[in-house]
Amino acid sequence: MTQVAVVYHSGYGHTAKVAQAVQQGVEAVAGVQSHLISVNDVNDATWDVLAKADAIIFGSPTYMGGASADFKKFADASSKVWFSQGWKNKVAGGFTNSMSMSGDKLSTLQYFVTFAMQHGMIWVGSATPGAQKPGDVNELNRVGSWVGVMTQSDNAPADVTPPASDLETAKIYGSRVAEFAKKLSG
Repeated sequence: MTQVAVVYHSGYGHTAKVAQAVQQGVEAVAGVQSHLISVNDVNDATWDVLAKADAIIFGSPTYMGGASADFKKFADASSKVWFSQGWKNKVAGGFTNSMSMSGDKLSTLQYFVTFAMQHGMIWVGSATPGAQKPGDVNELNRVGSWVGVMTQSDNAPADVTPPASDLETAKIYGSRVAEFAKKLSG
C-alpha cells in the first residue's frame, strides 16, 4: 500500500484544518494510506513513518513571509535524513495558509520546494485551474497557486475559516499527490 505523510505546523488551528483536508484528499485515493503528523509531535517513531512514506506533503502557516519557526525546527532536524539521502526520490508537495490573500505565501512554498530538492525529492505542483473570479470565496484555487496550495483565513476561529473552497482545493491537491505517489511506487 502506498504511504503518504502530511507533516505540518499550525499555530492557531487554521493550517491544521487545511492539513486535514489534504489528508482527506490523500485518503480518497484507493490503495493509499495517510499519516497526519504535527511537527510538535515528532519522535523516533515519526521518523520511521517518514522513512517508509512514498510521499511527504509539507504544511505551515506563513508567518512574516516564510514558514513558521516550528516547521523550520523540524526541517533542521531532518539533516540526519538528508545526510543519508533517506527521502531521495520520494514525492513531495506543500501547502500554506495566512490571513492575507498574498501574505507572501509563495515564499513559504518556495522554501518547501528548496527543502524537498535538497532531500532529492520529486515535487508535485497543483493542477487546479485558477479561479475565474480571483478572490471569490467560492472559487477553487482562488488565491491562484500552482506550486502548491495557498489558503487564506480571516481573523476568526479555525471552525469558520478558511472557506470551503480553499479546503476543497486542498483535498484535490492531496489526491493529486497521492495519485502521483501511487504511480511511482508501482
